[in-house]
Amino acid sequence: SMTRPTRFYSSRQEKKVAKAINGRQTANSGASAWSKGDVTSDIMLVECKTHTELREQFTIKRDWILKNEEEAFQMGKRYSALAIDFGDGEQHYLIDQRLFLELLEHLREVNNEN
Repeated sequence: SMTRPTRFYSSRQEKKVAKAINGRQTANSGASAWSKGDVTSDIMLVECKTHTELREQFTIKRDWILKNEEEAFQMGKRYSALAIDFGDGEQHYLIDQRLFLELLEHLREVNNEN
């Protein structure tokens, strides 16, 4: 079987995330040490991390979060997130408490409208 380069899996994840958040893939992300996060939308920068095959564990590095937050700030994006794919094509998002609390507040407002 033909082995695909890791970049194939990364790009596949980035396309999924970009479509989900109505954003776009950052040109040539990953080409330099840290060009920019992988997917940008109007208010968010998302750094994508994926395994090429299904794994039960995913090691998350604090550095990924800090660098993505810094890049988001430099780009004038209000939010940043990490998209994690264990290799099954499902996306899980790691966000900070500030964003989580804003989301929670929004969800409460939406649910109280009913």
